[in-house]
Amino acid sequence: MKKLIRILIISLPLFGCKEKLPEKKKIQEKVEFNQNLADELKIMAKVDQIAAYIPQGKYKKMTSEQWDSFKDSVFTTHQKRLEEIFVKYGFVGFDLAGEEGSRNFWLMVQHSDHNPDFQKEVLEKMKIQVEKQNAEASIYGLLVDRVNINTGKPQIYGTQVDYNFDLAQAFPKNLTDSVNVNERRKTIGLKPIEEYLNQMTLMNFEMNKKFYAEKGITEPKLYKTE
Repeated sequence: MKKLIRILIISLPLFGCKEKLPEKKKIQEKVEFNQNLADELKIMAKVDQIAAYIPQGKYKKMTSEQWDSFKDSVFTTHQKRLEEIFVKYGFVGFDLAGEEGSRNFWLMVQHSDHNPDFQKEVLEKMKIQVEKQNAEASIYGLLVDRVNINTGKPQIYGTQVDYNFDLAQAFPKNLTDSVNVNERRKTIGLKPIEEYLNQMTLMNFEMNKKFYAEKGITEPKLYKTE
């Protein structure tokens, strides 16, 4: 049976002088930007994206078993390092590693599906940073859905998808209250679900073009958008 490609989709001290409290609080909450951490996360994320996509370059020579072993090794090794970072810093926010570094940390947590308990812990801390506007709300929604799906609960925002290979069309996995999903998506800065599903559909179609051609499917089935 031919192996089809699914996309990994892609958070006081006591005072003796009242006048000095604001200054002390400000000093205590200040986080120093960590360039070394940002650089490390960037390198890790680059490898993560190799493993999350279809085999390219030298990786094309791998057998299916070798490729699966490589992917598992990348995701599990990264998760162990992410856990060390998480224990030390909590969720990596903009202040600690910049917007790119924060997103890279999130991205690799998103791919740590072998350890949903870890994903859930990170989600709780990420929420705090989102509320402080120190992390991106839209990708927080993706991790909410990821955790829900990985723990047997319905997703909220419809970001986790599967594919109907007879139609060449993406569809959301177990989704609660689908009628109001776009209202929920809008609150965290996500575009309408129809646009998102069409994007995922087109990506999947391109990655499996040969398979679809053999089935006589020449174009994907897209959702109507406003």
